[in-house]
Amino acid sequence: MSSRDEIFARIKAAAPPPEQRVALPEYDDEEILSAPHLEGDDLWEIFARNFAAVNGRTMTSVAALASFLLERELTTGYCDPAWMSKAGKPLEKAGLLIETGFDRTRYDDYQFGITRATGAIAESGSLILDDDLTSDRLAALSPWVHIGILNPADLIRTIPEAIARLGDSPNIIWATGPSKTADVEGILIEGVHGPGEEIALLLR
Repeated sequence: MSSRDEIFARIKAAAPPPEQRVALPEYDDEEILSAPHLEGDDLWEIFARNFAAVNGRTMTSVAALASFLLERELTTGYCDPAWMSKAGKPLEKAGLLIETGFDRTRYDDYQFGITRATGAIAESGSLILDDDLTSDRLAALSPWVHIGILNPADLIRTIPEAIARLGDSPNIIWATGPSKTADVEGILIEGVHGPGEEIALLLR
């Protein structure tokens, strides 16, 4: 047994059995929603508005993404192999170098990472990254620019709905805009613990 397994085994042993645990509180989901953040009917427009409020960017075409990357001279990146035909190949045609394997010994070489986002929460403007469905977690967190690709079916209206969809993945990240912290003197700094640019790319 590894040290990690031993630690988790001790935690599990110390936790009370399910029948002795305090029940979760009951509440009406509608009572906890942020109504101002949910104004509108189009989920993508609601998400885009709230994502922009936390300094995220939204795009709806690979051409727009290519222009964004070329303008900033970000020419080398990773793309989830499952999205090469729809995203990677068009970016290569635009002159970008795309790799489908993330070499962890060369993490500084990747200026952007393109991975699947398994959801987008309109209410909070958050991208969902699920380890079980994201090709490489480091490719989503290490490069300065992360692009999370979405299908329209991945749009989720509220936080309670997103919680209800949580699966059994060992690690799920909700990225609400770029990485940020205000630990030091309350000064907000972006791009410290992860990407400094977070992009949601909706491909229909």
